[in-house]
Amino acid sequence: MRSLVVVVTGASSGIGRATAHAFARRGARLALAARRADRLEEVARECLEAGAADAVAIPTDTTDERAVQRLFQEALARFGHVDVWFNNAGVGIFGRFEDLPSDAWNRVIETNLLGYVYGARAVMPHFRARGRGMLINNASIVGRLAKPDSTAYATSKFAVRGFGEALRQELLDQRHIHVCTVLPSVIDTPFFQHAANYSHHRVRAAPPVYAPEKMAEAVVGLVRRPRAELIVGGAGRLGIALKRLAPALMTRVNGRALNYGFLADAPAAPTSGAIFEPMHDRHRVNGGWDRGWNRSGVPSLALLGLLALPLGIAAWRRAGGG
Repeated sequence: MRSLVVVVTGASSGIGRATAHAFARRGARLALAARRADRLEEVARECLEAGAADAVAIPTDTTDERAVQRLFQEALARFGHVDVWFNNAGVGIFGRFEDLPSDAWNRVIETNLLGYVYGARAVMPHFRARGRGMLINNASIVGRLAKPDSTAYATSKFAVRGFGEALRQELLDQRHIHVCTVLPSVIDTPFFQHAANYSHHRVRAAPPVYAPEKMAEAVVGLVRRPRAELIVGGAGRLGIALKRLAPALMTRVNGRALNYGFLADAPAAPTSGAIFEPMHDRHRVNGGWDRGWNRSGVPSLALLGLLALPLGIAAWRRAGGG
């Protein structure tokens, strides 16, 4: 991967920052995008120290299509081409649907979906002209399972999956252009500190949480072995398997367990978080959610595991096993 040219959006913290580090260790050339210019410069320095052939910070608000076009043009001017574009910039929002302000709900869609569309619109003609390239979209396991108190986020992630699949169908004549969708389980990043919150409860990460480096290595692995969709984390894989076996039951289980898992009993004042303006805090890659199994709330993987046996028996019986 030495000298591979990679564009990473949402690179100032969390998954984006961890992924930039992972590509840097392999000698890639990096165009780093996010809204926080100071943090981007910090990440660029880290990447150069880690072994990146080159790294440039390009402040970008991905909800602005012209800004995303400028990001592509600046990357092209510096490196001559783009090999990989990682659509990763995203925001979250918590609260019952009727309690979410319309402008906040819409902003999540603009960031999580339209920002990805703008990235694809900028780079896909370039990929077609070169006959190769890789677009990687960071969705979420929520794009398969949904979750309560987060309608805008779930809607955006379901849409990202559909967008990726439609692009793959349009690229059947381009065997060296790949569109990959990554569906991470809960990752230990500042996402939850930065989320908008109108739930009146403190937001937390529902365990089990996975290290952002695990997600970063999964993204890097797609360059070697492209896949249409990649689930990161055993909890996500188990949840999807159980959803296939008993969809109605899993709707009820997710609705109860995830509501309690992501929202603590402690009260919290309404906040728009980082959805309109970036937050300036101490968090870089990790969010501090991996300090003990029960510290962040209900151990959702254990709950799903308890369901796995009876659901498996039911499926076996339906298949004629007994």
